[in-house]
Amino acid sequence: MFYTLDILGTIAFAISGVLVAFNKRMDLFGILIIAFVTAVGGGTLRDILIGETPVSWMKDMTFFYVVFISAIFAIIFRSKINYLRTSLFLFDTIGIGLYTVVGIEKGINAGLHPIVCIALGTMTASFGGVIRDILCNEIPVIFRKEIYATACIIGGIGYFVLRKLPIQDNWVFVIAGATVIIIRLLAVKFKIALPNIYRD
Repeated sequence: MFYTLDILGTIAFAISGVLVAFNKRMDLFGILIIAFVTAVGGGTLRDILIGETPVSWMKDMTFFYVVFISAIFAIIFRSKINYLRTSLFLFDTIGIGLYTVVGIEKGINAGLHPIVCIALGTMTASFGGVIRDILCNEIPVIFRKEIYATACIIGGIGYFVLRKLPIQDNWVFVIAGATVIIIRLLAVKFKIALPNIYRD
């Protein structure tokens, strides 16, 4: 289940990277690079921080293939992916939900404190998008007032609460990841945002 979530998160983030690159009218090489850094950027930072080297995508070529195939799929069927902005938001949201759980589980396996695990989950979910946005000359979503990293943190807290209950691990993964996704969706739908400290 854990490996499956990692693959699904990679697919979601690779496609979101392709969509951003399309918006910036990049060439094929640029599109593939943005897809790759979006998909593995957060996980790479996480693995380096916990001393797990070579990082996961270097040890398992499946991630290379998944990113490449996902990117080519998105390129070929870009005309079928209607409303690029909506599609980008959806794939990005799915990605952060899945990668939050993956990052937390990696932290647990490394024997780290729950707070550190939640931070790792948030980094895993967010920093691929941060790198993507910086390379595409955008202010990263995580640094704006939108509910993004906050959703990861709440989902992470929920993950550890659920672990205390008599629930199978697979369901803990699913519920915690879904919590992140739902919070992000609801926040955007109802325009819920962090307080603005600046006066207009």
